[in-house]
Amino acid sequence: MSYQAYLDAIEKKTSKTPEELLREAAARGFTPQSKAGDFVAWLKDDYDVGRGHAMALFGVLKNGATISDKHVNSGTTHSDASTELRLDGIDRR
Repeated sequence: MSYQAYLDAIEKKTSKTPEELLREAAARGFTPQSKAGDFVAWLKDDYDVGRGHAMALFGVLKNGATISDKHVNSGTTHSDASTELRLDGIDRR
């Protein structure tokens, strides 16, 4: 599963874009220095998001929307189309 696919799956499950969830996280006091376990617990408790998916969103909180080019157009199941993740929603492609 690509990094973007994890974010898209979160949106499908929660009906909120990654951008909206990151704003909500900020309003709850989450920062890049927050503990991953606390962030994961919040998404699990409020939205029933699993650990792997929550960690993908935590990665964006911590590192921003730019990812390594390691898997970009790699042709593998982890292949992403770009180093820039879309946070504004599936329907905005």
